[in-house]
Amino acid sequence: MRLTKARIAPIADADLTPEQSEALEAFRPGPVLNIFRTLVHAPKALGRFNQWGGYVLSRRNELPAREREIVILRTGFLCKSGYEWTQHTRIGLQSGLTEDEIKRLKAGAGAGWSAADAALIRASDELHADQFITDATWAELRKHFSEKACMDVVFTAGQYTQVSMMLNTFGVQLDAGQTLDPDLKGF
Repeated sequence: MRLTKARIAPIADADLTPEQSEALEAFRPGPVLNIFRTLVHAPKALGRFNQWGGYVLSRRNELPAREREIVILRTGFLCKSGYEWTQHTRIGLQSGLTEDEIKRLKAGAGAGWSAADAALIRASDELHADQFITDATWAELRKHFSEKACMDVVFTAGQYTQVSMMLNTFGVQLDAGQTLDPDLKGF
């Protein structure tokens, strides 16, 4: 985690304005995560953010859930986003990644991945480093994924780069009961 306390505190239910309360209804029933309790400081932005994020996490994204989580986790790790990594480790496991695969995501494309998975990791690395996927990596992606799925790789990495920027800068802290990965402490 980059910050040990929030710069922008999550808003408790008792302190929500009517507009903020309405914006959080999309996340109920159940507990509302700190990310959304923080972003609700800007309720209109949260609404639009949720629409785009909803696309990225939906079946309209042609990347299968497991492959989508590879891109999200690799991007979150590269951005040193402890909150993002923590949330999506759980989601990644639910989406078919193994604990070993999640650990290997930290090491990158050369850590024993299939050609398709390695291409997703390389694409994530290139987008993070240069905001561009090279011709060689694009060609490798196209061997394994449709053109639309390749577009969704870029959409997914872009969304989670933005999410990581917000989480890191606003100092969003882990939700109750979560533990920070030791490799993401002290950034």
